[in-house]
Amino acid sequence: MPYFVKTETIKRQFSSEIEFKSKTIKEHKLWVKKLIDKGFYVKSGFLVDKDQLPGAGGFLIIECDSFEEAEKIIKDDPMIKNNMVNWQLNEWINIVQ
Repeated sequence: MPYFVKTETIKRQFSSEIEFKSKTIKEHKLWVKKLIDKGFYVKSGFLVDKDQLPGAGGFLIIECDSFEEAEKIIKDDPMIKNNMVNWQLNEWINIVQ
């Protein structure tokens, strides 16, 4: 089954909205946990620099049957539904196993 990768960055206008970001990120974590409970393979987190400082965006990997299924699931992410992030979805092609 293929893997799909969602990359995202928080939109500039939400950078200083701490309460809104915190609330939406909590909703995102619950959404990921529900996907895992449904049996999906999902890994989700954020990127940090060499000093462990965040700000480079987020990253989610999900295993799905098709791009269409992955896209449908990803569009239900609270961070996307709240229009908080710029995002992109791509299939990951593993060339070495």
